[in-house]
Amino acid sequence: MTERKLLYEHVMEPATGKAVELLAGQILRIEQVGVGGQCADFNCFNLHDYKEHFHTGRTRHMHGMHPTTGDFLWSAPPRDRPIAAILADTVRTNDVLYPRCSGLLFEYQFGAAVHTNCHDIQAEAQREFGLTSDDVHDSFNFFMHTGVDQSGHPFIADNRAEQGDYVEIIALIDLLAVPNVCGADIMATSNFELKPLRIAIYEGLPEDLAQFEGRPERGPFVNQRTTADLAAQPIKADRELYRDDSYVPNFVNYPISIAEVSINLNPEQQAMLDELVATGEYGSTDADVLRYVFFSWWISRFMQGPKHLDQLASD
Repeated sequence: MTERKLLYEHVMEPATGKAVELLAGQILRIEQVGVGGQCADFNCFNLHDYKEHFHTGRTRHMHGMHPTTGDFLWSAPPRDRPIAAILADTVRTNDVLYPRCSGLLFEYQFGAAVHTNCHDIQAEAQREFGLTSDDVHDSFNFFMHTGVDQSGHPFIADNRAEQGDYVEIIALIDLLAVPNVCGADIMATSNFELKPLRIAIYEGLPEDLAQFEGRPERGPFVNQRTTADLAAQPIKADRELYRDDSYVPNFVNYPISIAEVSINLNPEQQAMLDELVATGEYGSTDADVLRYVFFSWWISRFMQGPKHLDQLASD
C-alpha cells in the first residue's frame, strides 16, 4: 500500500484544542500519546457554510451510540448528509450519547466554578476561524467508553485507549475540523487524568475514499437541502428576534392527504387479528392493530438503514 503523505501534525496539550482545515479526501488522525486513556471531543463544520455541522442526533440514529470504523458523521437537517466517515478505529469505544462537558457541569455537580471543560476549549479553538461560543455543538466523543444501565440511565466507564491507539476520520466534503483534549478529569471519561493527544492530517489515497462511494446513505436525496432551498431569503444575520409582518404560512406537505383503504381478510387472518386486538398491546380496533402489524412487517423487510422494532415485527 502506498504511504500517505503527512500534511500537518500537532500535539494538543490538556485544556487545548485545534481548529484545522480538512479538505475532502484528507484524513485526520487523533492519536493517544503518553500513557493513553484520553477522550477527544470533536466538532466539525462545512468549511464553506458553517451552519452545516456535525449532528450527534442523526449520527446516533443511523449508527447507534458507539459509531466506529465504516460509520459516517452526519450533518444536521435540512442538509442531512454524511460529511465525514471513520476510516480506522483501534479502540472502538466512541460515544455520541453524552453532550460536551461545560463549566456549569463542574460547578453544579462538583462545586468547581473554575474548571477545564470541552465547551470553553472548543469555543477558543473555533475562534481562530471567526466562530463564537454559540457555534459550539454537541461533540463526537472519541475514545469515550459509555453505556446505558437497566434503569435507562447513561454511565461512563473506564477509558480503554492505550498509547498508540488512534481513530482516523476521512472528510467527504471540505471541513473545519476541531478536536480537543476533553476537559473532564473528575469523571472516568479520561481515567481521572488529562493527557495530551496528537493530531495529524494526511493526504488520503484513492482507495481510502473509494470505501465510502456508492453507499446508499450518500444519496443524493431530494430532502438533502442546500442553502438555496431555504425559505428564508436572505438569511437572517442579526441576533434580535422580531416578527415578519409579511409572513404567510406555507408548510411543506400541508394539508395532509388521507385516503381509506379496504382490506379483506380470510377467516384465519381475522382470527389472528382478533387475538392481537384482545391483547390491547397494539391498539383497540381492527384498523389500529392491522396498521401496526402491516408497518411493523414492512419495516422489518423493506426499510433501509437502522430498524427500531418491537417483538411483534420479529415474530
